[in-house]
Amino acid sequence: MKKRMMSLLLELLKDSKRSDRELAKVLGVSQPTVSRMRSRLVKEGIIRGFTIIPSFAELGYEMLAITLIKAMGIFTSKEYSDIRKQGLEWLEKQPNIVMGGACEGMGMNSFIVSLHKNYSDHSEFMLKLRLEMGEFIDDVQTFLVDLRATERLKPFHLKYLAEAK
Repeated sequence: MKKRMMSLLLELLKDSKRSDRELAKVLGVSQPTVSRMRSRLVKEGIIRGFTIIPSFAELGYEMLAITLIKAMGIFTSKEYSDIRKQGLEWLEKQPNIVMGGACEGMGMNSFIVSLHKNYSDHSEFMLKLRLEMGEFIDDVQTFLVDLRATERLKPFHLKYLAEAK
């Protein structure tokens, strides 16, 4: 990626609400150039969306769960492909899952990051996971994070990536 495109992307990570005119001043290019660059980043799939980062606790979510899963058994490549597709479809249908997919480490090969209103909500989610996907699961381990404990958390934000350059 060209340096100017990367610079724009990093500025958008800090605050995607800024206008093209404001971004143009920061980057030292014209506003139409920024508009074209932003459109190109979207068209190429580098930017997948523009969104806000809310306080999850203020939205009523008390818990963030990081769930690690070990799929069971040895499968043929066709079976594995079908199971993987089914798993990804299941993930897409769960509105409280913010990210999930394949991983490796600690003997696990799948992960889920999800938000929950409370422990009961998380417990129902885990029951649903076991009932609907349990035939493919050998082991499940979950880390729970109290989102109300703000004095012990670095808040989630993508601006940190821009600062890490």
